[in-house]
Amino acid sequence: MGIQVEFNPDLALRDISEFKSGNRKIEECIPAKLEVNRIYSFLKYGQRNYWLKGEIPLLKTKENEKLSKPLASVVILECTHFKEDNELFTRGKFKVIEIFSDKNIHFNSYARI
Repeated sequence: MGIQVEFNPDLALRDISEFKSGNRKIEECIPAKLEVNRIYSFLKYGQRNYWLKGEIPLLKTKENEKLSKPLASVVILECTHFKEDNELFTRGKFKVIEIFSDKNIHFNSYARI
């Protein structure tokens, strides 16, 4: 057995339509309107570790773990592991540093370019 921990080089959240249709909690989704310097909450299933010392990409995750290109650069401010109904979750807060509206490459893996 062992301890199942996932290391994430990015923050991947669902489209807000998943919340509006009742499939996800709002913290599991990208906010309808992202704003630079604003702080948002997030929630992920499982025990996840994020890099806290710099910017990471914010991605949209779709079915079958398909990920979008980076939508924004964010900094994880805090994250906490917790149990609910004997299931593990990670919740936290992230701050939006920059929103990307062009087609340029802004990250190489988790490293900001």
